[in-house]
Amino acid sequence: MRPQEYQDLVDKYKAKVRQEFGDKPPSEIKVTSREYTEFKQELYPASYSFYEQACNFAGNLLKLQVSKKNTEIIQKNLDICHLNVTPSGIFSLAILTGISISLLGSLFSIALPSFLGAKPLLILVYFFVIGGLITIPALQKVPQFMANTWRIKSSNQMVQSVFYMVTYMRHTSNLERAIGFAADHLTPPLSLDFRKILWDLESQRYSTIKESAESYLESWKEYNKEFVESFHLIESSLYESTEERRLALLDKALDIILDGTYENMLHYAHGLKSPMTMLHMLGVILPILGLVILPLAVSFLGGGSTPLITAIYIALLYNVSLPLGVYYLGKNILSQRPAGYGNIDLGEMPGVKKYRNVLIPLNSKVSISINPLFFSLAFFAVTMLIGFSPLVMHYTGSGEINFDAAGNLKMLDYVCPPCLEDAPADSCGINCAEEDKVGPYGLGSALLSLFIVLGVGVSAGLYYSLRSKNVIKIRERTKELEDEFSSALFQLGNRLGDGLPAEVAFSKVARTMDNTTSGNFFNLVEKNITHLGYGMEQAIFDPKVGAIASFPSMVIESSMKVLVESIKKGPRIAAQALLSMSRYIKEIHRVEERLQDLMADVISSMKSQINFLTPAIAGIVIGITSMISTILTRLSSQLGTLASGADQSLDLANMINIFGIGMPTYHFQIVVGLYVVQIAFILTILSNGIENGVDKLGERYALGKNLIRGTLIYCIIAAIVILLFNLFAINILDFNLTSLN
Repeated sequence: MRPQEYQDLVDKYKAKVRQEFGDKPPSEIKVTSREYTEFKQELYPASYSFYEQACNFAGNLLKLQVSKKNTEIIQKNLDICHLNVTPSGIFSLAILTGISISLLGSLFSIALPSFLGAKPLLILVYFFVIGGLITIPALQKVPQFMANTWRIKSSNQMVQSVFYMVTYMRHTSNLERAIGFAADHLTPPLSLDFRKILWDLESQRYSTIKESAESYLESWKEYNKEFVESFHLIESSLYESTEERRLALLDKALDIILDGTYENMLHYAHGLKSPMTMLHMLGVILPILGLVILPLAVSFLGGGSTPLITAIYIALLYNVSLPLGVYYLGKNILSQRPAGYGNIDLGEMPGVKKYRNVLIPLNSKVSISINPLFFSLAFFAVTMLIGFSPLVMHYTGSGEINFDAAGNLKMLDYVCPPCLEDAPADSCGINCAEEDKVGPYGLGSALLSLFIVLGVGVSAGLYYSLRSKNVIKIRERTKELEDEFSSALFQLGNRLGDGLPAEVAFSKVARTMDNTTSGNFFNLVEKNITHLGYGMEQAIFDPKVGAIASFPSMVIESSMKVLVESIKKGPRIAAQALLSMSRYIKEIHRVEERLQDLMADVISSMKSQINFLTPAIAGIVIGITSMISTILTRLSSQLGTLASGADQSLDLANMINIFGIGMPTYHFQIVVGLYVVQIAFILTILSNGIENGVDKLGERYALGKNLIRGTLIYCIIAAIVILLFNLFAINILDFNLTSLN
């Protein structure tokens, strides 16, 4: 037999023996190119895939040439976020999109007024042309924003990645297996980066794991030096001659990433005050203060356009331009956030996905799962029907309009507009055609318009709240376990150090920590071993009855993985690994608490703006607007009556045109209310990003609370102030007009 055939036969039987004893062959540990591609397809964001398709289509259509300098910058960002596009495609998509917005928006600006029987809106044409031009450079920076988002997500996992590698390297000094262990227990996007390190080695792009890792670390030298230094220390531990020095280097690697995280967040927190003040002033204070003078400006300067057209102008400013500006400033603030200690989205884990729906129990074992979107859409439909009822009643002819005999504005009222320069004689004045009347005015319409804002804000908040309510309870219970798990691991490590088998050690720790979350976890493991006859690995990781299924936590899962892996080498090795993990978990928790203290001032200020200040101020402004609208409309009516029966020398008709009839509170309130909802949405995302980094579960839970609370506060305050101010204005006007007569 030839030597090579003999060696192949030996390798074949060795692999078979390893497989029979439960050890994975090397081929199952390595990450091949096919596995990496499938992994990317499953976990890559769908929006990125659509963006890739759009860029490739635009690149094939225009085929632009990009300068060498811009190509290098864009390609660097594309490599970070793993986008399969070219810089030429990025520029082509930006130009095509900008031109499309300018042309289609201009056509819309001309067609909409023609449909409503008004003049073409040149200001809308300017808006879309300028917006299209701004879109071109903005879309060229999309890869930069994607790369920054990728860095933030990855940075939040870097402490955990070093923790996993150090934990594995303490009992098995193999860098390739340590990276694979970290890739298995991290969530995207850093898990994708780690798998790519292994993929580059498997596909023979690099000859050693060290070269592949060095190529990946090049992209982080500018953004996270502590992570690079920790990774190098882990590599250096492979070359130490003594076990003591090797373990000391691994401990040093984790200390560096923990201390560096705290120092970077400290500098970020100190520099956060100025940009947050600017964001608060430009996005909240100045726009809200502008609302106070805006009704007067609309009433006295808007005589050349209908109230609906004026509302479109204001909506472009408050519901399009300002939210986009605030969102852009917020993204710039978030892009500077350094590495932190992030949270995973438990809702994406297989055993927890069902809890994202509303569960209605039928009995102790059966429950109905309903998507919260149905509840949200039902609430939205009902509130929209109520909110748009003044428009429906007017256009169906079922609503009473005009003024009553005493000259008081009715609850759901449409009035005749003042005469415009080129308007027909019968389209204005006291007696005008029904289709020419504008509105709705009146106290009832103003109050009913609040249902539109209520429908948008509360329905969105209801969806986010119901989708995250059950999952957040699971994460809170899991966090309780993680907080005390370091102590539990310490006790378990001591029991193993005494030479006890792992199965016996679990039962002793469970009795010691009775009536605690950790005690419940170990007690569940013991029951699976004693009652079901499972082995330790199956008792912990069984997908149906395993302890991890009831306590989904990546930290706990990785700890148990290390235990299962290290127990094969003896209880003393397992004891050392668990004691080290106990210390590391406690250190990570300490750094996390310090980071929360650093962010406390900024976060509390933002939450007060979201939950009370902005909705309260906006609600009061709406009340003032409603009062001004009532006063101007009543004055227009009274002046029109006097002008029709008085001497023409009084020229009261011109005074009507000076006053105008004001913008209906119905339109104005919808614009302002939607702005309050938009600002609450943006500031919630920003505050959660500053506090927790990329935490989708926490973001959904915060959106649910803040949108519902902020919208309800705004609607309640606006309704109360509208009622009080309108009653006050009507009494004053009645007294003054009676005195005048």
